[in-house]
Amino acid sequence: MISVGIIGGTGYTGKYLINFCNQHPNISDFKIYANKSAGKNLYDVFPEFHNNIKNVTIENISNLNFTHDVYFFALPHGESFKYIPKLIKQNKKIIDLGADYRLDSNEVFTSTYKLQHTSPELLKYKIYGLAEITKDYSKTNLVANPGCYPTAALLSTIPLVKNIPGKIETISTVSYSGLSGAGKKADTSLLFAENYNSVKAYNVGTHRHEVEIIQELNKYKPNTNYSLTTHLLPVFSGIYSTTIIHLNTTVTQVEVDNIFNTEYADSSFVRIRKTPPELKWVINTNYYDANIKALDNKIIVTACIDNLIKGASGQAVQNMNKLFNWDENLGIKN
Repeated sequence: MISVGIIGGTGYTGKYLINFCNQHPNISDFKIYANKSAGKNLYDVFPEFHNNIKNVTIENISNLNFTHDVYFFALPHGESFKYIPKLIKQNKKIIDLGADYRLDSNEVFTSTYKLQHTSPELLKYKIYGLAEITKDYSKTNLVANPGCYPTAALLSTIPLVKNIPGKIETISTVSYSGLSGAGKKADTSLLFAENYNSVKAYNVGTHRHEVEIIQELNKYKPNTNYSLTTHLLPVFSGIYSTTIIHLNTTVTQVEVDNIFNTEYADSSFVRIRKTPPELKWVINTNYYDANIKALDNKIIVTACIDNLIKGASGQAVQNMNKLFNWDENLGIKN
């Protein structure tokens, strides 16, 4: 049995982390740490947990100590690396749901997030925890949880760039996210009333997650020609992603089906669908649902995830399970 610290535990992703940790059979106890919510009771922040989870007092992040075995960080970028290096020196296991350790290069991190990284040596030490793809968790105690858009996009593309890289010319993803993807901050532009009956693109050509996706694709196909275009949907959660892979030759449906079925044969949270999936099929689950269509010299992958679970907290618990060599379903799908 292990003890868990949840840092940034009062946001949307923190709520799911609390729930998953509470139902995990190998977790004996957990503490919740926050800044603005410190000192409040859990039921004050999440009344829906009443009588389901013990009503604990939320600790101030300044009280974070070395008493836990594993730490989940759900903080804005630029905040996690204030604490993580000290924990790594104490041989603690860490899953960072933020962006501080996702990129491999200090220079790329600085240019992307306009911040000076304070522990760039850990960028090479960490592993990128795309749970269905990453296999070896034995060489590090630091897992960088992928972003939500990258989770959907990379699960849709890595099987192809791994298996037919020479046939791929360009890859383009158009993704739509629920409003919770921007976090719990107060912002008029993110109000449901401002987005109702509307869809809009944002950060066109400049979204930070494009850099992250290209980094991972380049590990299988150097200099991948990739683009990501993101949109806001007037729903609370979920990501819908359509990826088009243009080829220099034709492929058959049998060929692409074999690629995806082989890649995800042992992945209990991947569901390959016979028709394009619907967002409502994956909300409140840790599933990645996808349909793959081969059309002469292009492949179209339609996919969806819950951005707060598969794109954040659920995958984080998968990564914890893999760090400890446990069944990756534990706590998520008991």
